[in-house]
Amino acid sequence: MTRLRCAILDDYFNIALDVADWPKLSDRIDVTVFSHPFTSEQAAANALADFEIVCAMRERTAFPKSLFDSLPKLKLLLTSGMRNASIDMEAAKAKGVAIGGTQYSRDPTAPLTMGLILELTRGIGRENARMHAGEPWQTFAGVEIEGLTLGIVGLGKLGSKMAGIAKAFGMNVIAWSPNLTPEKCKAAGVGYATKEELFAKADIVTIHVVLSERSRGLVGAADLARMKPTAFLVNTARGPIVDEQALLEALQQRKIAGAGLDVFSVEPLPVDHPFRKLDNLVLTPHLGYATEDGLRIHYGQMVEAIDAWTRGGELPRKLA
Repeated sequence: MTRLRCAILDDYFNIALDVADWPKLSDRIDVTVFSHPFTSEQAAANALADFEIVCAMRERTAFPKSLFDSLPKLKLLLTSGMRNASIDMEAAKAKGVAIGGTQYSRDPTAPLTMGLILELTRGIGRENARMHAGEPWQTFAGVEIEGLTLGIVGLGKLGSKMAGIAKAFGMNVIAWSPNLTPEKCKAAGVGYATKEELFAKADIVTIHVVLSERSRGLVGAADLARMKPTAFLVNTARGPIVDEQALLEALQQRKIAGAGLDVFSVEPLPVDHPFRKLDNLVLTPHLGYATEDGLRIHYGQMVEAIDAWTRGGELPRKLA
């Protein structure tokens, strides 16, 4: 059998080879790990030109038609998760590239969202840093979230999970999305609101919709302008769902109390990005899905898929 080359992309944690049974494929596959993001599409094309198999981590590396055109040897592209908005599926199909995904056993993003909410309202990380820096005592008076209203944009699987966590903290929950109905809200035990009502009434707004052409820029300047000056915005979904320039201006002008962001339009977030200079913005580097438990599942299922595919079988979780 001809040996194939497999590229594991964007393994920022250098964990991929440790959490899955890659030696199982050693009789057929040579594996190369890329731990850092490519600086450009051309850099990706140059690096991946000789690989038949690529394992992508979510949307860290985009695969538009132009990149597929630059990779004539590519036959199998695996992505973590069962959807990836950065892959041109039609281009993959046209090139005869098989696309496979991986599943989650759980979704760790909702607990991270609550962590960002607690950081915004109680300053845990801020005060921890001050204590370690030798500051004498506290300077930040927190906000109690019990009794506050959480506005959830998107009441799907993740949004519903977030609603349950928020209610456990004693919060009132309202929700909106373009297709959400009052009946679905009632079934989930949350209040229904129009988009305008949600942004005007919520003390904290959290985003949980899937990125698509319809949701790109879904939260804009007009929505932020409706928020209370004491309100917070949290985004752990995808960066482009929120108009980042409008959010930057709202935070710079203190029109809202603050925001917590785990996702950005450009990732990794450039080191000179103005977001990094704001003291009313909590930033985390897309930690939502990145747990050892989850990565173990993703890479384990990638090994399973490559094993099946190289033996002539069907992909266990085929996307295209």
